[in-house]
Amino acid sequence: MPSQKSKANTGNLMVNVFDGARQAIPKTIKPLIRIIDGNQHQWFANYRKGPSVAFRGVPFFDNFGDNYTVIVWAENHIQAGFTPVKISPNAWQHIDLMLLPKEGNFNFAPARWEVLQSTHSKLFSLLSHGATNDAVARDRYNDLMETRAATLAAFFNIATATADILLPAGCPLDYFKELVWEEMQQDRFFAYADRALVAQVERAAAHGLFAPEVGSGFFHHGATRSYKQVQFGEANVQFTFHEGDTRVIDGVECVRVEPDMDYYKDIGAHALLEVLPNTISGRLTDPKQVYVLRWIAGRHAGVPEFNPPYTIV
Repeated sequence: MPSQKSKANTGNLMVNVFDGARQAIPKTIKPLIRIIDGNQHQWFANYRKGPSVAFRGVPFFDNFGDNYTVIVWAENHIQAGFTPVKISPNAWQHIDLMLLPKEGNFNFAPARWEVLQSTHSKLFSLLSHGATNDAVARDRYNDLMETRAATLAAFFNIATATADILLPAGCPLDYFKELVWEEMQQDRFFAYADRALVAQVERAAAHGLFAPEVGSGFFHHGATRSYKQVQFGEANVQFTFHEGDTRVIDGVECVRVEPDMDYYKDIGAHALLEVLPNTISGRLTDPKQVYVLRWIAGRHAGVPEFNPPYTIV
């Protein structure tokens, strides 16, 4: 057992473990839990029956040592973790983590076309726009679901996170008019949005919600400017604008926008740990990992749950 300190020099930690359906894991799963303090000393490492495990007497240092890392793993599941989990004396800190099955699949039952129309009207409208009729829109959508599931999951990740961002007027999703279907990818999508979105994001950046990306044209060919959300440690939304590419949609002047979500907030970490490895390997950002990172980050921040219309089972 981890060593105990006096109550004045300890805090308490509750580790809650969830599955890819955003539900508490069954009690039959015993995850391996590792707790590492800010001094990189492993305070605890053992199996415990989930879904919630309480740890009392966690050492408090009153310095950077209180920035703990919590990691969970279970057989046939993908490891997950979060840092920093800041321990305070005589107080409970809660951390919610998500374990995905190694062979997990996308479950789009909540996103069936007829369901989406009634539960996510903004997404339904965006996915429908540009089609000649309802049947064409439905078939186009169902083909994406059946043949490129990861691309659809990435779209839902980004669109859901986008809908949760508060701008001076509305949310970014309110400004999107039409998708560029032939350029939808596993790590981003392209769309045309009301030009007013550029000014709205710029104003939000002035209030600290976004940070401009230096050299956006290097990471995004043809980009004129780019802004990354800075609310979370991981899985923030980035809006990259291609203001030289315009069109009028429904009487509104629109610009091409490229929204995506990166694993890492820090531009250096993004370049070295995400862009470079993906470039070398030919892989794209994994929507499953984005799903986990954004859900954990949101739970830790105490904001409404990240709940795209799909799960991973």
